[in-house]
Amino acid sequence: MKTTLEISDPLLREARKVAARERTTLRALVEQGLRRVVAEKTRKSSFRLRKASFKGRGLRPEIADAGWDRLRDLAYEGRGG
Repeated sequence: MKTTLEISDPLLREARKVAARERTTLRALVEQGLRRVVAEKTRKSSFRLRKASFKGRGLRPEIADAGWDRLRDLAYEGRGG
């Protein structure tokens, strides 16, 4: 697909030098750059939950089989909730 881009003169001069040095075309260089930026933005947009585990021995035996309601009550116990 054809398109028109406005690129600053200094950047275009540097891009042409890089293309000549690497024996490639300006078009190939621009496509390579766009692919990198698109891949980077795609990676950053997906959410990843950070690892937040703690060292320990797991739940206490008396609540190991407790349901969510019981665990929530314990978490809010004494906090007015």
